[in-house]
Amino acid sequence: MKCFYFTNGEKRGWGEDGGAVSRSSSKVTWTRSLSVASSSVDMRRSEFDCESTRDFASEYSAVSFREFLTQRRANDLRVFSFAELKSATRGFSRALLIGEGGFGCVYRGVLKVPDESNDGRDLKLDVAIKQLNRHGFQGHKEWINEVNFLGVVKHPNLVRLVGYCAEDDERGIQRLLVYELMRNKSLEDHLLARLPLPLPWVKRLKIAQDAARGLAYLHEEMDFQLIFRDFKTSNILLDDDFNAKLSDFGLARLGPIEGFGHVSTIVVGTVGYTAPEYVQTGRLTAKSDVWSFGVVLFELITGRRALERNLPRSEQKLLEWVRPYVSDSKKFHLIVDPRIEGQYCMKSAQKLASLANKCLTKNPKSRPKMSDVVETLGNIISETLSQNEAVSQSVSENEDVKEESEVQTEVESTKQGHNYLKKVFDIRELINLRNRSVGKLDWRNWTPGLVRTW
Repeated sequence: MKCFYFTNGEKRGWGEDGGAVSRSSSKVTWTRSLSVASSSVDMRRSEFDCESTRDFASEYSAVSFREFLTQRRANDLRVFSFAELKSATRGFSRALLIGEGGFGCVYRGVLKVPDESNDGRDLKLDVAIKQLNRHGFQGHKEWINEVNFLGVVKHPNLVRLVGYCAEDDERGIQRLLVYELMRNKSLEDHLLARLPLPLPWVKRLKIAQDAARGLAYLHEEMDFQLIFRDFKTSNILLDDDFNAKLSDFGLARLGPIEGFGHVSTIVVGTVGYTAPEYVQTGRLTAKSDVWSFGVVLFELITGRRALERNLPRSEQKLLEWVRPYVSDSKKFHLIVDPRIEGQYCMKSAQKLASLANKCLTKNPKSRPKMSDVVETLGNIISETLSQNEAVSQSVSENEDVKEESEVQTEVESTKQGHNYLKKVFDIRELINLRNRSVGKLDWRNWTPGLVRTW
């Protein structure tokens, strides 16, 4: 599912005096796009910084934001040549293609990077290389966004940007980003049955908690607030241990400055995930991400997309379809992903749905902060794990009791067999004694002998 621009008449933005520019029309039109075209082909790296600083720091002091970029992790990114990345992907071979979107293509590759812990010797590093469409400017602004933001932020639940490439030549613009490789693909791949084994329930809860931690870091734990603006399952990637990390910061935007409650901007995002008040007014807040998180929670519960055109009309929009089932405990099981039937805790699934409803509250101010969401998810996970342990312990005890009862039954049956045989022998002895006493012939004890005939 791709991103869209939701335009609502004239563009909104902050004027030089810090006030919002109002729009004259409220008519909503959708235009499919992933970027804003650059105004110059011959931009160099120094000019990227200037443009991105003007764009991202419109609500901040340009000087303070530039200082933040230069003082913190701005130099951690490696600058790769186009030849290096071409070699790492074997000439951008289709065999190494692992993803494709409006920005361009993503390839798997192997790069040699110096290992400081090993006397600077080269270390082979598996990476994912995203290449901007060469013959055009689509995605150029998003490319700048990712270089600036991922060059600054660092968190276990954010995908690590290793470096970038920026070269202009006669063949056109070469813009590439190099990320750590996430081997278990995206959450969307697992939920939409693109992979054979479904995600277990507890693993789904932990993925939700990891993603919530990533958003909480962006919203509440940095020197400035960053609104992700395109939170969805395809932007949640999973590493070798299924730890979730947020990716694709192309649409991320700085939050409002102190004294303002929102940022007025062009409405961008993905249909089905974008908060309704943002679509209608263009007013962006961190609570817009919280709404998107609520949608993803229902996707984790149901295993369905936020918007699915291939289903019956009444089931195409996920939020409308689940609404009547969430409040009915007898029917709730009907919306749970059938691939994990019998493998989840109904109580924790209902609590997760309750949390999703809180995130989807119509009034943005009533939605929880992401730090509160992280805490709630932690409680749900703890309760689920304790219940699973109790169930497994109960099953183990039942198996032990069953084994003991089987042994006891076997012993009792053996005893009963011996008693039965003993009774049979006792009866035979009584019959023999009775026959002898009355002088009758006991044919079973008779043996032939000599008989005199004269």
